Amino acid sequence: MEDALSRSSIDSSSTGEDFVMINGEPKLRITGDINDIGVEISDESPSDLVKSSTSSVDMSASELTEKPSHVISSSQSADVLTMAVKNSGADGSNRGRSTSLPTSPGDEFTLFDGVTYVGCATVNAPRSEKEIYRNMAVLNEQSQMSIPVTLSIPNTSAGIVRLIDPGTQTDISTYKIHRILLCVRGPVESEEKRCFAFTCSHGETADTTIFQCHVFRCDLAEAVGKILYCFGTTFRRKLRSVQELQPPQTPQDSEQSNVFTVMMEFKEDDGKGNFTTCPKDKNVFKFRCNFDKKIMITVQQSGPQELLIERCFGLLVSPGRNVKDGDMQLIEMESMGVGSDGKSYVISGHWDPTEPSFAVLNAETPKDTRVFMTVAIDLVLNGIQEPVRFAIETKAKIYPQTERFWYFTKKPHYEIFHVTLKQIESSRVGEQEFEVMNVQSQTDIDKRKKLTLNIPSAKTLPEEIQTPVDMEDPESDGDEPLLSGSGSVSKEVTDDNLLEAWRDVLTRWHQNLAQRPKQVTGLCRKGIPEALRGEVWQLLTNCANNTELMDAYRVLIGKESPNEQTISRDINRTFPAHDFFKDTGGVGQESLYKISKAYSVYDEEIGYCQGLSFLAAALLLHMPEEQAFSVLVKIMFDYGLRDLFKSDFEELHLKFYQLERLMQDHLPDLFEHFVEMSLEAHMFASQWFLTLFTAKFPLHMVFHILDLYLSEGKDVIFNVAMALLKHARKDLLALDFEGVLKYFRVHLPKRYRSDDAAKELVQTAAGMKISAKKLKKYEKEFILIKEQEEDPLERYERENKKLIEANMRLEQENDDLAHELVTCKLSLRSEIDQLTDKSEALDKELRQSNSTLVDTEEEKRRLELESAQLKEMCRRELDRAETENSRNGAIIADYKQICSQLSERLEKQQTAAREELQKVKDQVKSCELCSKLFSVEGRIKLISSTTNEADENPTLGELEKRVRDLELELAQTKLALVESECKLQDQTHQLNAALSEIQTSKNTWFQKTLSSIKEAATSKKETKERLGSEGS
Repeated sequence: MEDALSRSSIDSSSTGEDFVMINGEPKLRITGDINDIGVEISDESPSDLVKSSTSSVDMSASELTEKPSHVISSSQSADVLTMAVKNSGADGSNRGRSTSLPTSPGDEFTLFDGVTYVGCATVNAPRSEKEIYRNMAVLNEQSQMSIPVTLSIPNTSAGIVRLIDPGTQTDISTYKIHRILLCVRGPVESEEKRCFAFTCSHGETADTTIFQCHVFRCDLAEAVGKILYCFGTTFRRKLRSVQELQPPQTPQDSEQSNVFTVMMEFKEDDGKGNFTTCPKDKNVFKFRCNFDKKIMITVQQSGPQELLIERCFGLLVSPGRNVKDGDMQLIEMESMGVGSDGKSYVISGHWDPTEPSFAVLNAETPKDTRVFMTVAIDLVLNGIQEPVRFAIETKAKIYPQTERFWYFTKKPHYEIFHVTLKQIESSRVGEQEFEVMNVQSQTDIDKRKKLTLNIPSAKTLPEEIQTPVDMEDPESDGDEPLLSGSGSVSKEVTDDNLLEAWRDVLTRWHQNLAQRPKQVTGLCRKGIPEALRGEVWQLLTNCANNTELMDAYRVLIGKESPNEQTISRDINRTFPAHDFFKDTGGVGQESLYKISKAYSVYDEEIGYCQGLSFLAAALLLHMPEEQAFSVLVKIMFDYGLRDLFKSDFEELHLKFYQLERLMQDHLPDLFEHFVEMSLEAHMFASQWFLTLFTAKFPLHMVFHILDLYLSEGKDVIFNVAMALLKHARKDLLALDFEGVLKYFRVHLPKRYRSDDAAKELVQTAAGMKISAKKLKKYEKEFILIKEQEEDPLERYERENKKLIEANMRLEQENDDLAHELVTCKLSLRSEIDQLTDKSEALDKELRQSNSTLVDTEEEKRRLELESAQLKEMCRRELDRAETENSRNGAIIADYKQICSQLSERLEKQQTAAREELQKVKDQVKSCELCSKLFSVEGRIKLISSTTNEADENPTLGELEKRVRDLELELAQTKLALVESECKLQDQTHQLNAALSEIQTSKNTWFQKTLSSIKEAATSKKETKERLGSEGS
């Protein structure tokens, strides 16, 4: 039977600091007047009601501590039993069972007959009486598969509450006393006066803990007070001794099991010489880097024989988990010894995280990440030769040194270890020695536990509402519900006129987003084409261009949400029949997780609501994440969907009343049929209102309903609900209570698997005449009935509670704003200081730049002057070089001409001389006397050394001298010519070098200096020359 109310709550987290397991001293809160319980006990004759535990059932003490094999482990996610017991006889013989009270303090437990187990429901607020009363009323009224049980309540706070099958005397379920948080009896003047309930925690850590409300009904109303009295007595009695509750050991049984509870907490140096407790968020410690820390460990033990802890052999720390013994790092121990209570053993040590081996635990962790760490202690126990190591694994998050923690818990971290010992022969007389067989932590045990149930028949306890996960044929007409996300949606549109109409409407709508065209409502009733749904839905919700929500989404997905585990569980059950969402960890589930998480952070008052994921999934199938989040926010706020989850679901109950009144007006025969069966609207219509029909029905029908909802408003839900009831009227009138519930859960969604059936339903819904005036009238009736039924004092108390909650919420917001204001002031002051320093630096830089600019301008002017002077000097030098070059060219031309003339003249003279010489030789040869003076070759023979050739031939001597002179003059001329050419080349080279220097030395300070020196030297030389010329 589905009950959405029992699964949802304003508080969306079930593992907060207010709701934790009680692992230490058992505590119980019993509501109601204890004096009334005493009166009920005194009015009943004990002799008629007492049933001794030792005489009624033959049960050994070992059965108390032995856990039944068919009981689900408390570490599982739910403690729902699927169990069958023998049915009660038709003659009602089992109704005569009596109820007993403990008669002797020595009894170990008390049995109560005449008790019926009604069922259980998961709760988020285990100490909320109102939520317990609501679940008690729902289960007592709706449960059709109750189980008769014998209730066994222990007489000490260390015992176990047991549910026993009266027929087979076997355990159905067990609950540890110290896990029971709240015990409540039903109101005396109500249908639940014969009922009582208690809430119990399941799970060993804050992450895995869930809370369940177990409801019972007694055959006699007087028995409720006696049972509560027995619970109260149980919690006032402590365990006398461990040995009294342990089964007697036979001589052959040499093994024993001891339980060690290790509590660990960290303290951190606060910079003032003191150590403060490190905060812890769930099971994650928060550390600041570069601060010394202290580790405080407290060890408590229980077992058949407590072992004396002699000392702590070592305290070790290491980053990571599943760490090898050799990788653990020994740290300095400060103290060890028995605690102030005389039972526990306390160990403290100093830990310096700045050591290289702890670098991982001293480096700031990125956002949304944690690091594992392991802390181990080696205890030397009396009677055990080797030290016993207890290793505790936990998680930590490292923050910067300046981080401040505002809201946190300082509760220590718990870990339970089971040590199995075997007794061995002792070498010392009178002393016992043990060998350690096994050491296991409770966390490891829970990981290895498997869910094993023996189900002898089909009779089961009511189970929590879940979306079916067994994949079946979506076209099957069996008894399995239709999977959410079933059905295919066609993108083809056969009506061309419809597409043309939508194109015209969208064109005009985009031109003026503030005004919706009149044709939109009529077109939406026909159904928005699948290809246009995403665009039209955004236009209908006025978030087509809402960049603010899209930017907020990008920020919100990076923040942490307290509902992350609940969201992770729900997305696996959302649209399992759709390919986009069926893969665990796939793109669809990841997008759905981010949207649900972002909304839980965005709407802190509501947080995450079960059923929200179905609506978000329907939006994701038509648009990206950012737009889907924007449309979801608009639906929740502008369409008022979030109001259904506020104030103990008062708005949702109003919707149920309005639906029942509409049934009374439009479908009176169906309404009377439901009244005769005590079938109320919340039993079948919860998901209709909370999920907008998205959880059960085929997708093509869901999308068409959303078209109407977004177009015409939230009251369309009543039209669709009445249309569903109208179509199913004949079938419902022929069914009984269980048949009706099954019809709503299984057969009704399957009726609309075809497009024609869904379109007919939408047409019927659009034709239903449900005016807002009529709904307002029903709302006034509901408020009046509530005021008449409710006691004024209760109403004032409820309003006062609301005001207190609002005040607490406002105080919380005030603290948050104050913290934000202080943070903003600090950051603003820091920014102001930084900007001031930056301004001063810029002013200084500006002054330097101005000074540099002035110097640069002066340098520029000087360089321009120098450049002009250099250009003038180069021009002069160039003119002079050109003039000298021209003069040298003229001289060279003259030399060439002279040399040419001289050469011609010399050649002529030489020819004439040779001719004249030949003539002389011929004449000489003709003379016999003179021919002797010449040789055959024509040479002159020296006959006498005293002969003077010049005297003999004066003309020849002059000619030879003239020849030598000409040759000398020719050589000098050639030499002058070569010198002129060399000088010309030097001048040309100097000219090119001067031009190159002009180009390359304009910005060279050295060249500037040389130019200045040359200019000064030139000026000085000119001055001296001018003065010298004036003096001469």
